[in-house]
Amino acid sequence: MSKPSLSIVLPTYNEKDNIEILIPEIEKTFGHVNHEIIVVDDNSPDGTARVSEELNETYGNIRVIVRERKEGIGAAIREGYNNANNSIILSSDADLSFIPSDMYRLYEKIQEGYDLVLGSRHSEYSFYELTTLNVRIKGWISKNGNRALRFITGTGISDFSANFRAIRREVWEQIKTREKTNTLLLEMILKCKYGGLKFTEIPVTFKDRIYGESKLNLGIEVPKYLIKMIKYIVRYRFTGYKLTNKET
Repeated sequence: MSKPSLSIVLPTYNEKDNIEILIPEIEKTFGHVNHEIIVVDDNSPDGTARVSEELNETYGNIRVIVRERKEGIGAAIREGYNNANNSIILSSDADLSFIPSDMYRLYEKIQEGYDLVLGSRHSEYSFYELTTLNVRIKGWISKNGNRALRFITGTGISDFSANFRAIRREVWEQIKTREKTNTLLLEMILKCKYGGLKFTEIPVTFKDRIYGESKLNLGIEVPKYLIKMIKYIVRYRFTGYKLTNKET
């Protein structure tokens, strides 16, 4: 049987040095799979979009979407997903924190009959690279925050906040997300959970970035995240979520 087609979505902002390494590695890993790469760039001043377009001259399967303004990673992911042509959509950060071999494991896992497969940095066999004190602090906050979410939501998931996941395109069209920030990643999971869809997670490797700077500001994002978390749990946990194809 032929393998299902794949769209890989890479949201970017000032990731020129990383994308030059990442895209060739993805092309090598998925060379035998019908796939496209969608780079959704928030108008990076470092030339990320230009480099991506130059890489397309070599590979011919890269589409570059340049957004006029930054609205948040959730908005960029949504635009990439909405423009995907293939049956499975996979998204990843573009900073080399995730590795293409784990992308392929996501792609294989979703073919076992799942609607959504998540890459987890915090499960038993995951690896989270802790290189500096700042990274250790972020890692501790991420691990314990996700542990609390696991208990509160009743999902059994250990990592809600990683942009490293695969979803069936028809499922993406059913859940109708709204968030523009990284809260979109939580929204996706909860709508799949409370909509009765089948999801799981796999352990993955998470490396500290080499080039560029992290865009995550925990002091700003964590309070927003908590408010949205409460909103979705109160709204859907006890009433369920109606997928679009089930609504009348």
